[in-house]
This record gives sequence, structure tokens and C-alpha cells, in this order.
Amino acid sequence: MKKIAPFLFAGLAILGLVLILTGCEDGGNDSALNPQTGSGGSMARFAITGNTLYIVTKQSLEVYDIENGANPVKAVKKDMGVGIETIFPYRDNLYIGAMDGMYIFNNTDPRNPVLESKFQHIQSCDPVVVQGKYAYVTLRSGVTCRVQNSVSSLDVVDVSDPAAPKMVHTQRMTSPYGLGVSGNRLFVCEGSVGLTVLDITDPTKPVFKETMGDLPAYDIIVRNKHLIVTGEKGLFQYKHDNADNIEFLSKIPVL
Repeated sequence: MKKIAPFLFAGLAILGLVLILTGCEDGGNDSALNPQTGSGGSMARFAITGNTLYIVTKQSLEVYDIENGANPVKAVKKDMGVGIETIFPYRDNLYIGAMDGMYIFNNTDPRNPVLESKFQHIQSCDPVVVQGKYAYVTLRSGVTCRVQNSVSSLDVVDVSDPAAPKMVHTQRMTSPYGLGVSGNRLFVCEGSVGLTVLDITDPTKPVFKETMGDLPAYDIIVRNKHLIVTGEKGLFQYKHDNADNIEFLSKIPVL
């Protein structure tokens, strides 16, 4: 539990930085097609699209009208059972990671999202990100939310029909936590192991490029060639180029 506190603190810092970064032009990032006004990491429990705030608790999805930011108004609460973990908004859908699968909510009516489908897998913790027709989900072994003997993996799910998601690929990973995607690169945080970079020129078959062992990483936001990484000792910002060079820019330490 002692190691979790820095990540929570860094997560709060991420929110502040993201509000700045999302105001910048996004050079070709597919997420620019999304009407969201704020971005979080793949392990976030909250998200903002337009004037609507979404929060996932362990058992539900809560929706707030924040048109008047000083006075948020709860619009609706959707009970979802137990083990709800993360939320990731993309275009007209909300992708919610849970211990037993991924829920997809249609978000056409932002203040009353409707459950479209649930993609089930073995019990696990599963951050999720989406780009185009595919969702990328990490499953990590050796944790309390994964009760079966199984390996850590990265799954690729076809979500072109949100009502009928289907697995198209799975591959082993070392120790995956959060992940981020931009263009033809997928970044998977592997804790103390480092930050793994994969080529997704073919989005259904990620190809390993390298693991940067000097970048301990637990969650990541990718925006406009910037990587905002939650590490064990703070929040780090890097610049990433098309040749996969990563340049350190700044750090917010956790004391």
C-alpha cells in the first residue's frame, strides 16, 4: 500500500498538466477526433467530455453536469456490480475496465450513457485505451484481482461494432500496468521493468520495439509527441519523436 500513495498523488498532478496540454494542437493524434476536453491515463477513475464529468467507483458509473464548474450536478448513476477499475472515453463511447471484463457504454447522450456490451475475460485488472477500431487491454498476473494462474498479457479487441466486441490478438507481457497509444506506437508501462514501446502499424499485431529500463512507469498519457509518465518517484514529462527517441523534459517529484 505504501507504493500506491505516490501514484495517486502523481495522478492528481497529471490532471493539472493535462488541462494545459489538451489546449494544444494535437499533431495528427487520432484522439483529436474525440470531443473530450480532458484526458487521463488508462488507469484513471474519472474523465471529462464537453460539460460532463464521469467518475467510476468500485461499483458504479456516476455522471455529473459540470456546465457550471462551481456547482456540479449529478445527472445519473449507473450501477455496474463490483470490481470497476478504470474509464477511457473515445468518440461516442466510454470504455470501462473492470476485474471481469470491459464495459462499453454508448455516450451519444452524454448525461445518460447506455450500456452497449460487455467483453468478458478471466478475472484481472485491466486498463484500456482505444484508437480507431481497436481497444488495447493489459492483463497483469500476480495481483489480488487476478485469481487464476495465468500470464500477463496485452489483448487487442476489435470494437468496430461496440455492441459485439471480439478478441483478435493476445501476446505475453512482463508486468503491464497502464498504457497509451498514438499513431503507430503503443506504449505499455511495465512498472520497475520500464516503458515498453510497440509498433502498431498493423493495429491487430503489436510488434515489440524496445523496453526502456531506465524509465520505470505505471501509467502514461500520450499527447502531441509528449509522454506524461507516472513513475515511482514522481511525474515525468518526455518528448517522443518518430525515430523513438525519448528526451527528458521535466519532473514533478513525489516526496
